[in-house]
Amino acid sequence: MELEGQAAIVTGAGRGIGRAIALELASLGADVVIAEVLEQNAEQVVGEIRALGRRAIAVQVDVTAQEDLDTMAVRALAEFGRIDVLVNNAGVNWFGSVLEVTEENWDFVMDVNAKAVFFASQAVLPHMMAAKRGNIVSLASMAGKLGSTYSVAYAASKAAVISITRSLALSGAPYGIRANCVCPGYIHSTDMWRQVETGVARALGQTPDEINAQRLKSIPLGRWQTPEDVAKVIGYLASERSGYITGEAVNVSGGLVMH
Repeated sequence: MELEGQAAIVTGAGRGIGRAIALELASLGADVVIAEVLEQNAEQVVGEIRALGRRAIAVQVDVTAQEDLDTMAVRALAEFGRIDVLVNNAGVNWFGSVLEVTEENWDFVMDVNAKAVFFASQAVLPHMMAAKRGNIVSLASMAGKLGSTYSVAYAASKAAVISITRSLALSGAPYGIRANCVCPGYIHSTDMWRQVETGVARALGQTPDEINAQRLKSIPLGRWQTPEDVAKVIGYLASERSGYITGEAVNVSGGLVMH
């Protein structure tokens, strides 16, 4: 129970990776704020966390609205009296070639995936600075290190997350605050992945099954990544087991990325 007595906020925690992260932090002892735009999904995860014997609340949050992010922090403090961990998980993708990306597509992806990471962090930082401790863990992607042919805005946004993380680490270090991010690979079971595989298959004139077979073969560890694989690493980064790690972009890709 390494996070016993601590309070965590997870954005986009109503499903997929976010849900797995929220449950992992609860299993380590944390009380959790489920910050989610879809209220029904959030309440379901709240019930799962309470079944583990931890406290949890749902807060409806549009991560692109700064007032929602500020309210999220206020609600966490009102309910739990502290904010120890923030996980910036909420994310979106847009699929298309470099010639198909519009300004609207670009702004949408960057607002959710990068801008919100900074302003959600800004919302909790005064409380972490006052407490002289805290952990911020954000979801980047291997695309942020490698680039992408068909998800250019997504790759750029995730590279921005890596850069923001390093700046947060430098700014937070004098206050005992650590900031890290994780770079997942292919997570076959999420809604986002299903959208990507359909788009890639259409662009290449193949079926999703053919695309998936090729990608599975490319993973050195030989299996698909699960949301729990990512959640376990985030649990580690949120705990004192990683107490001397900050400013890192940790690959969780089964060997697809090794730098």
